Amino acid sequence: MKLFKQIRTNLFIFGLPFLLAVFSCNNDDSSVADQENTNLTNDDNAALLFMLEEEKLARDTYTYLEDLWELNQFSNIKKSEQSHMNAVIVLLDQYDISYSLLAYGEFNNPDIQKLYDQFIEYGSENKANALEVGANIEDLDIVDLAKFIDATTNNAMIQVFESLQCGSRNHLRSFVNAIELSGNTYEPQYLTQEDYTLIINDSQEQCGP
Repeated sequence: MKLFKQIRTNLFIFGLPFLLAVFSCNNDDSSVADQENTNLTNDDNAALLFMLEEEKLARDTYTYLEDLWELNQFSNIKKSEQSHMNAVIVLLDQYDISYSLLAYGEFNNPDIQKLYDQFIEYGSENKANALEVGANIEDLDIVDLAKFIDATTNNAMIQVFESLQCGSRNHLRSFVNAIELSGNTYEPQYLTQEDYTLIINDSQEQCGP
């Protein structure tokens, strides 16, 4: 999975500026939405757009792999990923930030597109690889959300992102449990070993809406 890790490194170098350029926000200083928007930075806007695509990455990948392998983990978690997307969309609409959602398997961010293509190729080989892909996506999601939470002072974003992160920790536990039941192991790709161990050894969490 090191290939995926290299692609992900490029997401932070190039991904956020690209998304901010693709998803432009038309401002009208006289609108209430723009008054609310004053407590969002350009980086906050880009973070919301980035996470919309990353949650879509999870949903689309799990949908494809569930259709292929009919594993319960993908069937259940893909529904949660749609809820995660909806939560981000609520914030985008609240702050009047323009966005676009492409068809399943298609992404505005070329690096996320490449990551999706690699996940699909790898996960299509066998069920073990498919479960590893699931764990890898949640591993990535937790780390990305943590960076965005640390970088913003917007309380609405923090609340939503912490809820998404909680869900991703539960999803990671589910995938890792399935991997271990099949006789395999998962090595974290983005989380530190210490953080990964703390998550896996903790119990399932009750996450907010």
